Amino acid sequence: MKKLKMFIGGKWQKAEGDKHFLAYSPSTGGEIAHVAEGSRDDARQAIQAAKKASEKFREWSVWERADLLQRIAMVVEQKKEELAHFLTLDQGKPYFTEALKEVASVVRAFSETAEQIKWLETSYTPTKDPHKRVFSFLQPKGVYAIITPWNYPLMVPTEFIAPGIAAGNTMVWVPAPTTSVCSVKFAECFEEAGVPEGVINLVTGMGGVAGDEIVSNPHTDAIAFCGSSATGKVIAERGAGKPLLLELGGNGPTIVLKDADLEHAAQSIAKGCFTNAGQVCSATERILVHSDIHDALVEKLTAQAKQIVLGDPFDARTTMGPLNNYPVIEKNEKHAADSQKRGSTFLVGGKRAAHLSNDLFFEPTVIIDVKQDSLYNLDETFGPVAPVLSFRTQEELLKITYQNKWGLAAAIYTNHLKEGISLAEKMPTGLVNINENSNYWEPHLPFGGVAGKSSGIGRVGGKYAIQEMSDLKTISIDLH
Repeated sequence: MKKLKMFIGGKWQKAEGDKHFLAYSPSTGGEIAHVAEGSRDDARQAIQAAKKASEKFREWSVWERADLLQRIAMVVEQKKEELAHFLTLDQGKPYFTEALKEVASVVRAFSETAEQIKWLETSYTPTKDPHKRVFSFLQPKGVYAIITPWNYPLMVPTEFIAPGIAAGNTMVWVPAPTTSVCSVKFAECFEEAGVPEGVINLVTGMGGVAGDEIVSNPHTDAIAFCGSSATGKVIAERGAGKPLLLELGGNGPTIVLKDADLEHAAQSIAKGCFTNAGQVCSATERILVHSDIHDALVEKLTAQAKQIVLGDPFDARTTMGPLNNYPVIEKNEKHAADSQKRGSTFLVGGKRAAHLSNDLFFEPTVIIDVKQDSLYNLDETFGPVAPVLSFRTQEELLKITYQNKWGLAAAIYTNHLKEGISLAEKMPTGLVNINENSNYWEPHLPFGGVAGKSSGIGRVGGKYAIQEMSDLKTISIDLH
């Protein structure tokens, strides 16, 4: 097996003491590679490289940064099959239906960000004093500590790295250990695209070591993290005082009103539940259905679940792969056991799939009679589940909607647009999709949680992320 190195200061290097950890394929359980396990000293070296690079990179013009982003997009496009291969091997999502699409989204995000930074407007502000002229513009924050998860190991880093480059920042990136192999392959694209030494540094390793170092180190200036709310809270504490961009957990409601197109709703909801085996922060994880159409919707949704083909993610017939790791499948089993104990009915699924190449495959699951105090309603499951709750009045609906701590994404299905918009405005989430599943998002759109909830701080997406990752500088001039 190949030994993978880290990318620090424009060079590939071993971890301190040549320490490694093994990477495994979630679909077969087989070993993929030896991955460098970065130490705190390795992380500090990467921070020093980023700090040094920041001095020159912050002076690059907007057009120079845009050209760099376009070169990255071009290289990723050229290597799309290779990147998708390692994404599937490392993460487990189906190659043909999901991995290739994720790589295509990465290309689009880098390319679109390159165009957006050319047209970000600065401000010229009127003053009471006729002799004053005041204007504001964006400047880099400096060195960004970036920590990313395993569910979208190419797209989520792109959500931070593309606007980070656009804003003129340098970065130290620590990816999730279970998807470090495809992260190394992604970093190879940065090198090939001619990213200057130290602008993007990859340190593979454990979050509690390399990740903690870049968050808490006084020489990183800001933090961008995507992952669980519990880890986000720890990161906020460890990086106290630094600007935070946090994209955290979710379990927003998907609401089906009694006038909805049930065929469309069932197909769309199934996509929201089972894409990436449900391992999405905005996934459809609790479905609130008006009691008048409950049975009809559930019948159609169950039929959709039964069409899912679980298996080898490199097989073109497969539509859903394994879960990525053991903690996430154990959480799915815990939530299923909790719901069974509370009297829910499992129409399909609810357990690990038998007779497959590894024990990380979880069956597509549809559950009814889900109780409001169940973990499915209150917690984030992060798996291929469709838990259905019933409501009759809007008062009851809003009570269930506001019940949990999440505030990321929601969906509403209705043919009555006025009612849909009115209800969307009441949703305690940063994103609401009407007649589309809660996973729908494009890289230029704002995405993030709301105040008072546990789904994050700030916004990723296009110009919104560039603004989040910049400082606003104001200069006043006296013309006397």
